[in-house]
Amino acid sequence: MTVSRTVCLGFLAVIAMGTILLMMPFSTSNGSWNDPIVALFTSTSAVCVTGLSVVDPGTYFSFWGQLFITLLVQIGGLGYMTSTTFLILLIGRRFDLRQKIAIQQALDRPGISGSAQVIRSIIATTLIFEITGTFLLLPAFVPNYGWDKGLWLAIFHSINSWNNAGFSLFKDNLIGYQSSFLVVFTVTILIIFGGIGYQVILEMYIWLRDRFQKKPAKLVLSLDFKVATSTTILLLFIGTIAFLCIEARNPETFGSLNLRDQLLLAWFQSVTPRTAGFNTIDIGKMTTAGLFITIALMFLGASPGGTGGGIKTTTLRVLTSCTQAILQGKEEVLLYERKIAIPLILKAVGVLVGSIAIVILSTIFIAVTDPELDFIQILFEVVSAFATVGLSTGITASVSTAAKLILVITMYIGRVGVLLLMSAALGDPRPSRIRYPEENLLVG
Repeated sequence: MTVSRTVCLGFLAVIAMGTILLMMPFSTSNGSWNDPIVALFTSTSAVCVTGLSVVDPGTYFSFWGQLFITLLVQIGGLGYMTSTTFLILLIGRRFDLRQKIAIQQALDRPGISGSAQVIRSIIATTLIFEITGTFLLLPAFVPNYGWDKGLWLAIFHSINSWNNAGFSLFKDNLIGYQSSFLVVFTVTILIIFGGIGYQVILEMYIWLRDRFQKKPAKLVLSLDFKVATSTTILLLFIGTIAFLCIEARNPETFGSLNLRDQLLLAWFQSVTPRTAGFNTIDIGKMTTAGLFITIALMFLGASPGGTGGGIKTTTLRVLTSCTQAILQGKEEVLLYERKIAIPLILKAVGVLVGSIAIVILSTIFIAVTDPELDFIQILFEVVSAFATVGLSTGITASVSTAAKLILVITMYIGRVGVLLLMSAALGDPRPSRIRYPEENLLVG
């Protein structure tokens, strides 16, 4: 079995197991059997680290149900291959050559050596950030809910923040904490680092360690690091300014608050679409311009190797660099004085075209099944599902069963990736030795 099929089937297996667990009477707060559609939707949303929900997780599910959601989010955030490999390490088994190759392809590493060490580093990084996030959130939750519930709220929201899932145990998500600098800071930092990728975090750690220890600089920052960090910072800055300017005149979101709270809300709203799903304002009351900016940020998403979704920051930079090269009359695509290979450019184009196709098809299908919904609401919901974000204008629970199943499929495709899913369905592509003649074509 190919690696792509292993990953795709692995995610399906975890979703199926999660659905069964969430259907059990001990997973619901009233002790009755759960609706299969609710269980399937919630399990898919958790494994795909989305956060869309057709029920209120804080009241609908029991502690066990909430725990299962947390575990599914953790598995989904780490990824199927990483989670499976970690279990193999725990029981003390050795990797055979096929498993090493599978890990190398799943993590997009240049070689198969050191795979076990990489997995350990990923798990360690995850635990460090999630435990730190839990301790930082305790002062916000414990005074109001006591130690038992306060600790669980801190753990739940820390894990969901790091894995870029938007599940919350509060009925209004995090709107009640929109003025809390501690909650906003902790959640957004976890979202950013969770979505920026493990390789970037590792390089950042090595660079900072060498600086503090005053060692001679040996680390040459990779192109991935430069692109991911610079694009992330740029999008966060643009998003914050855009939301501050647009929503500041909207009394139902920003308009009635002071400048400090408006800055906190604008910052949070710039971070969460890429691609966490927490919200500190009522998304359904945003202006049309604000909704479209959020859709754009959701579609762009996080960075490769992280827990977020979307087409990824590197895809955006490759495509914009292609446009820049065309405008400058160049025949090579350059990023930070490095030439981008043609296969990478083709992959970026494939990701963009495939992603747009999925969003268009899902939007059309839901518009047919639920014609009473506004177009902007449908598009927002579909992009949120595909980019595994979890933000909603408030229609998730009210859409038809058919629309819910369409969103389930959309979340799954968005999590495993369009190209990986096509590779699993059609088989891994084989290079061709045939060379065809070249001919010009009118474009644009």
